[in-house]
Amino acid sequence: MSKLLVSNLVKWIVLGAILALFISSIEPGTIEGMLYFSEDISYLSQQHLELALVSGLAAVAVAIPLGILFSRPSVQRYAEFGMQFLNVGATIPTLALLAMSMAFLGIGFIPSVFALFVITLLPIVRNTYVGLLAVPSFMHETARGMGMNDTQKLLRVELPNAMSVIFAGIRTAFALNIGTVPIAYLIGGGGLGELVFMGIRLDDTPMMLAGALATAAIAVIIDISLGLLSLVCIPKGIRLATAGH
Repeated sequence: MSKLLVSNLVKWIVLGAILALFISSIEPGTIEGMLYFSEDISYLSQQHLELALVSGLAAVAVAIPLGILFSRPSVQRYAEFGMQFLNVGATIPTLALLAMSMAFLGIGFIPSVFALFVITLLPIVRNTYVGLLAVPSFMHETARGMGMNDTQKLLRVELPNAMSVIFAGIRTAFALNIGTVPIAYLIGGGGLGELVFMGIRLDDTPMMLAGALATAAIAVIIDISLGLLSLVCIPKGIRLATAGH
């Protein structure tokens, strides 16, 4: 069994143990109270997933080409400036970013997606850039010796070898994205934030926990899914080399 699978297995065992400890420590009747909101959880989880997937996939579609662009020799001198510009999304407090998005785009789905998109960009761009720069020079020389042009070298040599680092950035970005989605409720974006914030406002612990735990469950499911997808997208030889075999 590869080290990657073992590390993931250990992570989920630890998370399961923490969850079991949490469940055993909550007050009697809380779980029944949470189950009362099962229909709301189902409906709001769909909204939550829609916000996360639309904004996250849009960020992936923009960030990976940007990371590739920044890694090109002719553009590398401007890469740090570009990173600092993108870092604005991570530097501005989330509520302030949502407020600015609302000011320009109104309330609802579109401004929520835009704010989440901005928040999600930087980890993917940076990991794509760093992963491509980390490809050993002898691989570039070998590719040139085989007669590959720049596009072939990028697709056949650079991207496959950088894919593990790129996926690490994507998983980090989606974890950040999903954890931020509840705040989008404040500008009419919907999602599980409705249960969380209404639970806080009404001092209803089961309602609040229903939204929070459902958000955590979505984050875990998406992370597992991305981990499985990485096993498909990253060539086996590179996975084994990364795992230390």
